[in-house]
Amino acid sequence: MSIFLAIRVILLLQLMSVIPPKSAGEFEQWCIADEQTPDDELKAATDWACGSGGADCSKIQMKQPCYFPNTMRNHASYAFNDYFQKFKHKSGSCNFRGTAMITELDPSNENCRYEFIP
Repeated sequence: MSIFLAIRVILLLQLMSVIPPKSAGEFEQWCIADEQTPDDELKAATDWACGSGGADCSKIQMKQPCYFPNTMRNHASYAFNDYFQKFKHKSGSCNFRGTAMITELDPSNENCRYEFIP
């Protein structure tokens, strides 16, 4: 039986040498507002994230770097992502009652950087 185990290990090692490793960037994820969610639902979810949820929403306040574009969707996305990055390793999720979704595309723009915590 040990010969079969040895053959399996050799085959597995050969297979691993053919499959390229994933780069670190392939694992980056951000949490953003779902485009199909109405503003009133986004507002309620954002209020929770910025309040009881513990997200730092100071950057989406007037005269702060993530205030523009001044849309409910953009403010919600920033709040959702802040919460998600802080709590994803402690069973936090990107759901917000179905108003959010995961993306692998960095939603940051030239003025507003969305945090990513590996």
